[in-house]
Amino acid sequence: MTPAARIAAACEVLDHILDGMPAEKALTGWARRSRFAGSGDRAALRDLVFDALRRKRSLAALGGAMTGRGLMLGLLRAEGQAVETVFTGQGHAPEPPSEAEIAAGLQPTPGPEACDMPDWLWPDLQASLGPRTEEVAAVLQARGPVMLRVNLRRTTRDAAQERLAQEGVESLPDAISVTALRVVSGGRRVAQTDSYLTGLVELQDGSSQATLDELRLPSSGNILDYCAGGGGKALAMADRTEATVFAHDIQPSRMKDLPARAERAGVQIVTTTTADLPAIAPFDLVLCDAPCSGSGAWRRAPEGKWALTRERLAELTDIQDTILAQAAALVAPQGTLAFATCSVLRAENEDRVAAFLESHPAWQQIAAQRWWPGPSGDGFFLAQLQRK
Repeated sequence: MTPAARIAAACEVLDHILDGMPAEKALTGWARRSRFAGSGDRAALRDLVFDALRRKRSLAALGGAMTGRGLMLGLLRAEGQAVETVFTGQGHAPEPPSEAEIAAGLQPTPGPEACDMPDWLWPDLQASLGPRTEEVAAVLQARGPVMLRVNLRRTTRDAAQERLAQEGVESLPDAISVTALRVVSGGRRVAQTDSYLTGLVELQDGSSQATLDELRLPSSGNILDYCAGGGGKALAMADRTEATVFAHDIQPSRMKDLPARAERAGVQIVTTTTADLPAIAPFDLVLCDAPCSGSGAWRRAPEGKWALTRERLAELTDIQDTILAQAAALVAPQGTLAFATCSVLRAENEDRVAAFLESHPAWQQIAAQRWWPGPSGDGFFLAQLQRK
């Protein structure tokens, strides 16, 4: 496919997404209808679509319309390209722009439009981020880095870097964590490398890795990853300690691949159900990587930015409060309760810890840290609590 044909395909896919279809479903549907497209075409189309979704408001302003075509016109203008050289109507290129489309398009208004944020959320972001609001928003408008976690139980960071290079993946050690490698080329090859398939490295965001550096991991005893999801943090903890690591999720199907991943990594993880937790407790550490808005990682999942509502945010904070209360009951008397989110919003971070401490006066905060979205990782928050 030519670059112009890819732009035309992006217009089509984006129209489906703007009509309410999930991005992955729209991209998969296009791929099934377009057997002629190679893997490079599919990857390029995906990049175009997600670039547009990250910057939907500002690109619609530049392109003159909140349509797939308008977003692609806006993207070309944002990159300084003359739209007439791409929208030619020749071959499989999009039709030439009309006089109205040529005349349309304005610079986005400073604030939430230029920063690609919902209007209703902007005051909350400013209250949470202060003078860093526009800086953080700008980071979330671009693609995130591909970060790898090195399994230090199996190899060293230098050895993993060298082996990956032999497999066509160039990486650099990253200061965000002792286990972190930042991929600089060949990111799409990672999942096919022997380094990945044999468990020497895992795909894991840098800030997520950094939380493990900060966690007060016991050297023995029992650890619970209470909101395990796919189990990335459970794997990382098992790599660093001889304690028994348990993984739990309210939807056990999310953990279906965890046993195979643990075997590949050379660690043991015990998956458990909600009903079985009281019999296993207490735990020396309970980590709650709670469901949240994902606002610190919106560059990876930009649909979440536009789908979030004030009502949904309130639901999430209620869920976070419930999780903290439930998890606290599972912590050993001298154990640690860790609360984490990939959110940049105070409402989901500091405010939740404050609410927990107010309703549980026997507990105290012993450490807290934020990571801002940046070149090495997404936005993240971690607080560690213990009984007084």
